[in-house]
Amino acid sequence: MKTFNRMLCGSAAVLTMMGHAQGADLPAKARPVEYVKVCSLYGAGFYYIPGTDTCIKLGGYLRVDAALNTNSIYTQGAVNGAPGAGNRLRNYYSTNAREDLTIDTRTATQYGMLRTFFDGVFDWGSGGYTGAGTSATNGSTIYGGTGVASGSVGVYLAFIQFAGFTMGKTISQFSTPWINYPSNNFDGLPGGGGAVTGVNQFTYTADFGQGITASFSAQDQVQYYTTNIWNVSGATVAGLATGAYGAKDIAGASSPDLVAMLRVDQAWGLFQASVAAHDNHAAYYGADETTGHAGDKWGWAGQLALSIKNLPTGPGDTINVQAAYTYGASRYNFQDLVPTSYAMYGGSGLAGAYQSVGLAGLADSVFVTGSGQELTTTYGFRGGYTHNWDPSWNTGIYGAWAAARYDGTAKNYICGAFVAGVALSSGATGCNPDFNYAVAGVITRWTPVKNLTFSADLAYSILDQKYAAGSTVVLPAQTGIAKPGATYELKDQSTLSLLLRAQRNW
Repeated sequence: MKTFNRMLCGSAAVLTMMGHAQGADLPAKARPVEYVKVCSLYGAGFYYIPGTDTCIKLGGYLRVDAALNTNSIYTQGAVNGAPGAGNRLRNYYSTNAREDLTIDTRTATQYGMLRTFFDGVFDWGSGGYTGAGTSATNGSTIYGGTGVASGSVGVYLAFIQFAGFTMGKTISQFSTPWINYPSNNFDGLPGGGGAVTGVNQFTYTADFGQGITASFSAQDQVQYYTTNIWNVSGATVAGLATGAYGAKDIAGASSPDLVAMLRVDQAWGLFQASVAAHDNHAAYYGADETTGHAGDKWGWAGQLALSIKNLPTGPGDTINVQAAYTYGASRYNFQDLVPTSYAMYGGSGLAGAYQSVGLAGLADSVFVTGSGQELTTTYGFRGGYTHNWDPSWNTGIYGAWAAARYDGTAKNYICGAFVAGVALSSGATGCNPDFNYAVAGVITRWTPVKNLTFSADLAYSILDQKYAAGSTVVLPAQTGIAKPGATYELKDQSTLSLLLRAQRNW
């Protein structure tokens, strides 16, 4: 028995030792996993970045578009180039697919919220025809060669907000919250500020409470806020035939645009007043600096806007309207997705005329060699009304109109080149480069399930040129759009475009 007890005790000791050895080989106890937690400080969709006190929200949309009678889905109707020519060289339809990604981060600090925001897009589109035959280029590809479609990457918004300051690329403080879209999807409405893809700026916003804010901003003018500065002494017949009334003569950036905005945002809607100052900085008269230059001239722009919500016509119905006036700052009315040159062709019943054409051009200022700048005046409005038939269907009607007016000196400069260059039949008395441009449309949207919308937007665009009725011009051959050298009647023109869209937000 004693022998058995010794064996049992010895076996227990061995097992105990083995257990200790195996325990030493086991990994240390893992730390608790930091699970992603909901951040309720800034609304739905925010989560804490693990291990930080910063909240993040991801969002975006996927969009598929098809447009009829426009070479560019996101800009304008058929008003110039191959679309304006209205012949076989235009694209009868265009398509585009886009993925949009937004990243919103926010952190509470002793100075208030620290925020960063990014909005980037990935596009694949059919592009637009830009010249004659199979040698015409389309982006980095060859039309009829290596392919028509092309992809692109864009940065729309990228900014930091801290202690009332906004630094980076975001919507101009001059623009309204609805930007180019009072009720529409079509981008090319005149009548107010734009820059839907953001503009680099340094802004301070004061919040007075009760929905009242004021912003003061210095923003980049280079990309979106200059139309043309034309040296009419450099006008060419080829340029006049496309609505370019001089040689482009913009110098390097000298000053940012200065913007101030006051906004009242209430449950009933919104009121906003905006002003901007714009420096017109011309380059040299000739090929080198010894030729001299026109001195700088500051222009300005003003805008009033009103939004009315909770209309008696139905829940969610909205009216958005705005009006703008500019002097030497045309982009604050003819926003950056509206064309600055027009060459629209149509039929003619005038004897001796091959076809009719509507020509117009827009500039912030014009001059001739040895003179100062003559600033251009523009004014216009746009608005839209949206009615919700039920939670799934709504319809919007919208319209926009803008006028460009040159002063007497500028008209003399332009008409001197126009009459001589393209042989205006009515002579100087029939020459008037002023014009109006208008867009009217209707859109219907269907949202069968949350965040998925199908829409159809029909837009009618009109160019109202001011040359004397019955006037003709003799235009040179334009091989890029297959137009022959011939006599053309100067006449108002119009075009109809349709944009079909499917979009899923997430």
